[in-house]
Amino acid sequence: MPEPLPVAAPYPDARPGFFAGRDPGRPGLAVFVNAGDPPLARLPELVAMLDEQGVDCLELAVPFPHSATDGPVIRRSADRALAGGATLAAVLDAVAAVRPGLRRLRIALLADWSHSVKDSDLGDFHRSVADAGCDALLLHGLPPRLRAAHVESAHETGLPLVTTCYAVSGPQTVSAAARQASAYVYLVAHYGRSGTSATAGPDQLAAALAALRAETALPVAVGFGVRTGADIAALGRIGADAAVVGSAGVARIEQAIHEGRDPVEEFASFVRELRRPSV
Repeated sequence: MPEPLPVAAPYPDARPGFFAGRDPGRPGLAVFVNAGDPPLARLPELVAMLDEQGVDCLELAVPFPHSATDGPVIRRSADRALAGGATLAAVLDAVAAVRPGLRRLRIALLADWSHSVKDSDLGDFHRSVADAGCDALLLHGLPPRLRAAHVESAHETGLPLVTTCYAVSGPQTVSAAARQASAYVYLVAHYGRSGTSATAGPDQLAAALAALRAETALPVAVGFGVRTGADIAALGRIGADAAVVGSAGVARIEQAIHEGRDPVEEFASFVRELRRPSV
C-alpha cells in the first residue's frame, strides 16, 4: 500500500476556515476572476466589494492562454489580463497589498503548471504564494508524477490546497482528492469546458457529495454550470457547502468593458443578484 500523502497545515490566520461564515441553510459562495480582468489596479476595489457583500472566496486565477478546460468567455478574459501584464509576480504583489484588509473573503489562487510554475522550484513557488497571503492554492495541469511532491511541499510551507474531482470520478480519484485537500474540495459538475450547462443531475451530484463526505470533513464546493442564485439554492438543497460561479460573472465583466461601463460596479451588481434570496 502506498504511504498516505501529507495534509497541509492551515495558513496562519485568525479567521475561520473556508465557507465557515456562510448563512445557516445557504451554501457559501466562491466567484472566479482572472487576475488582471478588470486590471490589477482595480483589485483593491474588487476584493473590498466582495468582502463587504459577504462573498466567502475569490478564486483568483493567474491568467494563462489556451486553456483546454475553459470556454471562450474565460479564454478572452485571460487574453485581456495577459495583454495587461498580469504575470505571476504581479498577481502575487497585488494579493499581498490587499490581503491584510480583508475580514471575511478568502483568496484561493489558481495557477497553471505549464504557464506559471514548471520553470520554478516547487518549494520556492509555494513559499511565494503563502508569503503573498493567499489562503489556498489550486494548481491546474500538474503532472501526476509530481503530485506527491506538490502536496508534501505545500504541507511543509503551511499552504492549504484545493483539490478537484468530477461528479463521475471513480472511488480512487474521489479518495485522493479528499485526502490531499486541506482548504476545500472543488467538485466539478461535469466534464467539458467552463461556461457550459451542467450535465450531472441532482442525484449524481448528491452521490458524489456523499462519497466525498465519507472521506473528508472539509467543505465541498460545486462548480461548472452555476449561473444564478437559483442554481446556488439548488446545490444547497442537495448538501453542497458552497457554489463556484465563473463564466457567468466573467461575462458580465466583459459586457461592461465592451459597453464602456465600470466592470467592478457591474460585477458588484451580479454578486447582489447571486446573493438575493431565492423565492
